[in-house]
Amino acid sequence: MSATPADPYVPTRGDASYGVEHYDLDLDYRVSTNRLAGRARLDVVAHEPVRRLRVDLVHLRATKVTVGRTAVKWAQRGPHLTVTLPQALAVGERAEVTVTYSGNPRPVRSSWGEVGWEELDDGVLVASQPTGAPTWFPCNDHPRDKATYRIAFECDSPYAVAVTGTLVEQRVRGSRTRHVFEQRHPMATYLATVHVGQYEQVVLADGPVRQVLVAPVPLRAQVTTELSRQPRMMELFTRLFGPYPFDDYTVVVTADELEIPLEAQGMATFGPNYLSGRRTHERLVAHELAHQWFGNSLTVKAWRDIWLNEGFACYAEWLWSEASGSQTANALASQHWRRLSLLPQDLVLADPGPATMFDDRVYKRGALALHALRAHLGDPTFFEVVATWVAANRYGSVSTADFLDHVDDLDADGDAVPLLDAWLWQTPLPALPRI
Repeated sequence: MSATPADPYVPTRGDASYGVEHYDLDLDYRVSTNRLAGRARLDVVAHEPVRRLRVDLVHLRATKVTVGRTAVKWAQRGPHLTVTLPQALAVGERAEVTVTYSGNPRPVRSSWGEVGWEELDDGVLVASQPTGAPTWFPCNDHPRDKATYRIAFECDSPYAVAVTGTLVEQRVRGSRTRHVFEQRHPMATYLATVHVGQYEQVVLADGPVRQVLVAPVPLRAQVTTELSRQPRMMELFTRLFGPYPFDDYTVVVTADELEIPLEAQGMATFGPNYLSGRRTHERLVAHELAHQWFGNSLTVKAWRDIWLNEGFACYAEWLWSEASGSQTANALASQHWRRLSLLPQDLVLADPGPATMFDDRVYKRGALALHALRAHLGDPTFFEVVATWVAANRYGSVSTADFLDHVDDLDADGDAVPLLDAWLWQTPLPALPRI
């Protein structure tokens, strides 16, 4: 039986015939040679009768595959590892698939640039969105396929290691240090990351949510200044969106400049060019923090729904601006509406297509749609919609249809969904109401 395509935006990734409930990764990395050796156990469950599993793995070579304790037939061609199970799984049946592999990890080319494992001048980062996760571990690479993780990562002792999850064990063995992280909340593959660098860890806030900075020592002063208002952002967002969904929040700042900031589960990554100490990019600090609710706790079922991640995170920027005494959401909405009105009116927000799913119009039009909904419903109902949306789907997967159903359930007049239809499914830019 051939693999079932998982998402039309990324047809070469994912297999919808099965899901992974847990990943157990045991990784050994040599910084000087960029050599990664790993063993990955995937606890899989069949979503349909299946005899062969298509597992995503890029630039790394498998050397052994077992199902349970049984060695099985497998073939690796291009970005896929096809595993033949000893016997077919019926719907709901489970199996443990273990892959031993190694190689020199590197990014994979995609329609959105190079993504995945990336060597820095002195260290590593992983930027997996949307298709880079298979550059460092075998996986079912689809945003809807969320799993828990245990990640053991051993590398040279002078280097600090930050991985998505909570550090539960650390052991020094000669010149090497083994770090073990656990991610107990379901996580999409693209939100798993590793950072290796000459970093120092600093606690920015102990509570109510522990917030940690991981950065090179020479950058500490400028970065802590830039992040000084992040604890207030956390207070605002927990009040508006509900409890912070993970155990803690880590901001990693690389020594290298980066093209864009990156979010991962319970973590954000910035280059020093975005945290200069002058707070010129503070909106991005708010944006990446907001992704912990919108994108990480609530993850899209398919990439066409990406506005649910980026529209909400962009609108969170405007909410922070308003709450901190800077520009109001009204002012920012008017400003961005004018800019969008001058751009081509050919984007369908709820299905932008793979070529434009990260277009800035998705971010801004998504935020404008939420602002229009807020103006229509009024603040009490709008923020009730947002908070209950987050609570009802905590750690789950969501779609545009799910959001519209949720809005409709809380809209007493029943006319909010038609209003959103113009923003989501029509190409002309609707008129913008003011709050």
